[in-house]
Amino acid sequence: MHITNNVTEFVLLGLTQDPLRQKMVFFIVLIFYMGTVVGNLLIIVTIKCSRTLGSPMYFFLIHLSFADSCFSTSTAPRLIVDALSAKKVISYNECMTQVFELHLFGCMEIFVLILMAVDRYVAICKPLRYPTIMRRQVCLILIVLAWIGSFIHSTAQIILALRLPFCGPNLIDHYCCDLQPLLKLTCMDTHMINLLVVSNSGAICSSSFVFLMVSYFVILYSLRNHSAEGRKKALSTCTSHIIVVILFFGPCIFIYTRPPTTFPMDKMVAVFYTIGTPFLNPIIYTLRNTEVKNAIRKLWHIKITAE
Repeated sequence: MHITNNVTEFVLLGLTQDPLRQKMVFFIVLIFYMGTVVGNLLIIVTIKCSRTLGSPMYFFLIHLSFADSCFSTSTAPRLIVDALSAKKVISYNECMTQVFELHLFGCMEIFVLILMAVDRYVAICKPLRYPTIMRRQVCLILIVLAWIGSFIHSTAQIILALRLPFCGPNLIDHYCCDLQPLLKLTCMDTHMINLLVVSNSGAICSSSFVFLMVSYFVILYSLRNHSAEGRKKALSTCTSHIIVVILFFGPCIFIYTRPPTTFPMDKMVAVFYTIGTPFLNPIIYTLRNTEVKNAIRKLWHIKITAE
């Protein structure tokens, strides 16, 4: 099928057209983005340098922090620059690249959250077999499979995007490129493509969320047989994971599992899960995890003492 494409660039309308609000967007997103990068980098460095954080859970947390940083980087820097730009222009190739990155790292975050839930299930429900089941080689294979799965998902999304014909106009009523806002600009019937988006992204979000919530319900139910100290430690860890799951999947399901309709809060929901959640994740994992907090204190104490 020949694809007609008369558009070589798009104009992003962003979050607001008001100059004062644009400046507020600039400072708020800049602070959130810097906090995301610094916070996740701190977690990665702490886990890498600490001898006490060598369990599979922290191995997966490194990849979650990396995916968080990349996921936020796929949208935040352009939003920061565009907040101070008179005309928010993005080339066709840059737009398609953003679609690919957004889905690659977003899907990777989903898969890592699933792996972390599996790790907690094995650790709490099958503690005696934990060292055998979650050995280093198995964790490496699981992470590689997660990256391969994310790449396949994002490739499917970009193939759909590249097959869309654009005849004009080229105004995207959003702050980033994604399939939903792009579908509104195509000069073809998008009903079938929207079904593919819902059955792909929507199905991944919904099924993963159900799987994770059921997993943590089973884990929490099994804690009744543990000691008070064991329950407290496991409950603290699982609560952090559940908070992250709800914060990420709530907006994600809202965006990707519905018919092609537009709501006024769409942009703010997208901002929350692309910029807000990656910022909150390192805070949640450090504030509710005693081992991570102690490792950070020890690391900085060593650095300060060495100087």
